[in-house]
Amino acid sequence: MARDNISDLTTFLAVARERSFTKAAAQLRLSPSSLSHTIRGMEERLGVRLLTRTTRSVSLTDAGERLLQTVGPHFEEIDAALSALTELRDKPAGSVRITAGEHAAVAVIWPAVETLLPDYPDIKVEIVIDHGFTDIVAERFDAGVRLGEEVDKDMIAVPIGPEMRMAVIGTPSYFIRHPKPLTPQDLTAHRCINIRLPTFGGFHAWEFEKDGRELRVRVDGPLAFNGSRLALAAARSGAGLAYLFEDHVREDVADGRLIRVLSDWCPPFSGYHLYYPSRRQLSPAFAVLADALRHRSTTGS
Repeated sequence: MARDNISDLTTFLAVARERSFTKAAAQLRLSPSSLSHTIRGMEERLGVRLLTRTTRSVSLTDAGERLLQTVGPHFEEIDAALSALTELRDKPAGSVRITAGEHAAVAVIWPAVETLLPDYPDIKVEIVIDHGFTDIVAERFDAGVRLGEEVDKDMIAVPIGPEMRMAVIGTPSYFIRHPKPLTPQDLTAHRCINIRLPTFGGFHAWEFEKDGRELRVRVDGPLAFNGSRLALAAARSGAGLAYLFEDHVREDVADGRLIRVLSDWCPPFSGYHLYYPSRRQLSPAFAVLADALRHRSTTGS
């Protein structure tokens, strides 16, 4: 294959994956006009249009989609093979991209990365916070981290944390003004703090289970957020009840700043898993990070 063809295909794949000349240009460290010129040259030589351009977007034609699906995996295999050569180094090197929700990134991934990097200065880790169900193959992530029940069945999933529990909490001052709920249904009479995440397609229903009975309660209240940190801050202020991961509120409950209710309705569930495609060759850098995460789960930390 001619060197120019390889360069042109690399350019096409970057634009096709990013759906943007600007983003692809930044990735390749070239100008958008240079990339546009390269794509036009490819289309003229092939005699087919690969991309449909508008002032706001870039999309693939049928020919472009076919080229992406046919050629893209081969280039990924080449990248993986080149990355694997780092096994010949004294220490692994390379980049690892992981997507995760904020809680998983802070509670599980970052502690492992913080410990890992001083011993592996040539490994670069990118952590992308995303509360939705990211397509890690299409978005070119090496792996993702989600709760075990959320991982697709065609992925390899490795437990990296202990079982987890949810907690319903409020301040002592709140419970002076409002009676403590005895059952999940009682929450409908309380001022509750909602969380809206793309994972749930709207406000997150509070999920409970006891003696094999499962309940999902749609709560209402004066506040809603798209993340847990502000929800915790609002609960600490006495604005209402919040439904958060147990480890978020453990210290507040132990110190008496928050009171936990309905704990008998919040059983443990499967914790975080690292997941990645079964067909993807793992780079040495990713293997090192995966081992670091797996070690944390076995120590229970």
